[in-house]
Amino acid sequence: MASDKFVMRHIGPRDHEIQEMLNVLGVSTLDELMNQTVPENIRLKNPLNLEDGLTERQYFRKILALAAQNKVYNTYIGMGYYDTITPAVILRNVLENPVWYTSYTPYQAEISQGRLEALLNFQTMVCDLTGMEMANAGLLDEATAAAEAMIMMHNSRSRAKAKANANTIWVDEKVWPQTLDVLITRANPLGIELKVADWRNFDLDETTFGVIVQYPNSDGQIVDYSSLVKAAHEKEVFVSVAADLLCLSILTPPGEWGADIVFGNSQRFGIPMGYGGPHAAFFASKAEFKRTMPGRIIGVSKDAHGNRALRMALQTREQHIKREKATSNICTSQALLANMAGFYAVYHGPEGITQIATRIHGIAALLEKEISALGYTQLNSNYFDTIRFALPRHVKREDIEWLSLELEMNFRYFENGEVGLSIDETTNLDDINWIIEVFAKAANKPHGIVTEYPAICTIQTAFLRTSAFMQQEVFNKYRSETEMVRYIKKLEHKDISLTHSMIPLGSCTMKLNAATEMLPLSWIEFGGIHPFVPKNQARGYHEMMEELRRDLAEITGFADVSLQPNSGAAGEYAGLMVIRQYHISRGEEHRDVVLIPSSAHGTNPASAVMAGMKVVVTPCDERGNIDVEALRQKAEEFKDTLSCFMVTYPSTHGVYESSITELCEIIHSHGGQVYMDGANMNAQVGLTNPSRIGADVCHLNLHKTFAIPHGGGGPGVGPIAVAAHLVEFLPSHPVMNNGHVGITAVSAGPWGSASVLPITYGYIKMLGADGLKRASEMAILNANYIANALKDNYGILYTGENGRCAHEMILECRHLKAASGITEGDIAKRLMDYGFHAPTLSFPVHGTLMVEPTESESKQELDRFIEALTGIFNEIQAVASGELDKEDNPLKNAPHTSDVVTADDWNHSYSRQTAVFPLVWLKENKYWPPVGRVDDAFGDRNLVCTCEPIESYK
Repeated sequence: MASDKFVMRHIGPRDHEIQEMLNVLGVSTLDELMNQTVPENIRLKNPLNLEDGLTERQYFRKILALAAQNKVYNTYIGMGYYDTITPAVILRNVLENPVWYTSYTPYQAEISQGRLEALLNFQTMVCDLTGMEMANAGLLDEATAAAEAMIMMHNSRSRAKAKANANTIWVDEKVWPQTLDVLITRANPLGIELKVADWRNFDLDETTFGVIVQYPNSDGQIVDYSSLVKAAHEKEVFVSVAADLLCLSILTPPGEWGADIVFGNSQRFGIPMGYGGPHAAFFASKAEFKRTMPGRIIGVSKDAHGNRALRMALQTREQHIKREKATSNICTSQALLANMAGFYAVYHGPEGITQIATRIHGIAALLEKEISALGYTQLNSNYFDTIRFALPRHVKREDIEWLSLELEMNFRYFENGEVGLSIDETTNLDDINWIIEVFAKAANKPHGIVTEYPAICTIQTAFLRTSAFMQQEVFNKYRSETEMVRYIKKLEHKDISLTHSMIPLGSCTMKLNAATEMLPLSWIEFGGIHPFVPKNQARGYHEMMEELRRDLAEITGFADVSLQPNSGAAGEYAGLMVIRQYHISRGEEHRDVVLIPSSAHGTNPASAVMAGMKVVVTPCDERGNIDVEALRQKAEEFKDTLSCFMVTYPSTHGVYESSITELCEIIHSHGGQVYMDGANMNAQVGLTNPSRIGADVCHLNLHKTFAIPHGGGGPGVGPIAVAAHLVEFLPSHPVMNNGHVGITAVSAGPWGSASVLPITYGYIKMLGADGLKRASEMAILNANYIANALKDNYGILYTGENGRCAHEMILECRHLKAASGITEGDIAKRLMDYGFHAPTLSFPVHGTLMVEPTESESKQELDRFIEALTGIFNEIQAVASGELDKEDNPLKNAPHTSDVVTADDWNHSYSRQTAVFPLVWLKENKYWPPVGRVDDAFGDRNLVCTCEPIESYK
């Protein structure tokens, strides 16, 4: 294999090792293994019609040329997106650091303490700035956070309100248009009546359960909502506030004037605009909502030795557990961006953030003074960063637009002819003078030169914040870059990521996130673009996205693709809403039943409920396959109301079901559509595709199959691909024409998380058709190699008709528990002592471990993992035989920390060597878990979700 081919760098095993692995499996070639694994009737007859793979150098030149087509202007549009300065210490050591971007969601708390602390900082910052009692670790974007607030208020209605069928929510007309559009999308299928009006005209009758307002509002005006809050609470109506997080450092926070929920975007805290995302939304509330709050909550607990330890709290709220009873389908958040925002707060501290906010307001106030002197009328009486001008009669809006574009600036233009300016952290003296020059030239008047920054505050005293915030030590300690980088490094050393070892999580596809794919993320040509600028300033983006849509359509076999959904769960929801709209367009809005196999991801039934559908679960047979006859019976039973069938392929059980085309035909013959969950596309690309199988729509997890990193729990991207008859229903956008005119928006950004799309674009361009197919083949080979090695000790729960698994397999552990008392959880914790992240625990089958190695892991790493699980199996056997104590053994006590094994006392029946160096090669590169086994129950009973010392809560 040529050394300059990217496929050689992406795939782990070398050619001679591939042959060794095939020999172990008793086959001669990869083709022979594929023939035994993938059913013949779904195999592609022709190779993918994609370009040949580029070398890394060729791709670098290509993406550089695309970046050069993006024009980075000074943009004062605002509307929820603002230029910001990412401190280089955070850019270099977090965004560009594979320890932070290749880690997984911190379900295994003991090996995730670093990023858990970073997310706890984020939560604390949000609580303090908003004045609320608790916050989660972030959501997808501001618009979907608004939708989550709406649904949480609806689900939290009093019994009297629910009995009175209170299904009305009032939304102020001065919220961001993208927020309103997503609210409309989410309200309709849930039977929520959404009414829009001036907040002063809300009719808070007995049918109203909640209201949503913006602070400051979309015009930039700071509004006193205290009378609304008082009136709402008197009538058992909840109040949610969309807030600008930065302004809350100088404005009275909503929590202090009675808001129940506060949400918004943390993008201003050092996160590039990125043509719309990804950014971490924030979501805070009163403590009474802790059981219904969407997303993840990081909580403080203790480990087995009584030491402070962090974990994800109250996980029983999450969709993968509650399934169709879930109140949210949130799965991925934006953890990497939340970490960055939290570090921004740590680095600047309360004084620095206040200074930034004060300076922004001062510049806005100066511009009001200077521009008003030219004959313009500024309309906002109280504002933070946004000023809005009515033009003199002799000045045309077109003149201002033309003059501003000549100076490479973008202003905001209101439908009524007014012109707006939203100032940000990057605005400097040159910018101030250029802005004044535009207004002066348009008015044909002379102007002076501003030579110093003003210290002006025009905000009424009643609106100004008087309470302190972010007084915790972490926000007041790290001011020099030296100290900041050491703090970041201290946290990252606590975590396992792909830089340490394989992360064998089934259904998560923790593959290589190649450096060449990642490089453009730091470029201002991609990060510095506001999503609402004229399209001719983002030509590079649009050329890339058009190519990417075409390539993804070719890979899936479908007609078109929407890039808007910004997570896998958002993709599921968008796909289901497209199907829903298709039925409505045919006069069949009564079709609302979705059939979902018992083996499905938890997000499937949760997304279906969010889309207003009724979930009917269909069983699997004893081999783990969907029961064909049972599905046929259900399809017949619900033939008049059947909307769709949700199916994952290969199945979540790690098997290519040969009956898949028959299953799709059954659904189609009963009037339904087939939704394919793209979680396992890593075993399809180049071998088969959803269209060939018979699906109508699928979502793609770009953070799995297509190399966007998991980032410790986000960003994820979940575009949907659809057949020709569904294209007209793909999601639109209220501000920008994104090429589609179907359902209302499903995310805030017109193109979702646009700034991470170059990763997937690079992955496809560098692998090419042959490389993409080889990646799928190698994922299958690596999985079968592991399965073959572990089948005798553990057992593989499900395999295909020829005894092969797909790209993942389920290890049976229940017989080991019966013989020894050792659980799958004990095995997961013991793997940490061997330097590995655990496989997926008790999903989709309780008492098992699901393993997915991906194509990127080398044979040496696969062998190390096999050796580790074999060593653990031998330890389990020693417990079963009585050689090791049933309770005091290295599995029950895992993981072992350095503190434990270096203590003077060692009161265990096994040696320290057995505890921490069970295999010789661990001595060369030992990962030390920073805490012992975390006490989950203690953390839930004593919920603490900010970084105060635990003693302060007693």
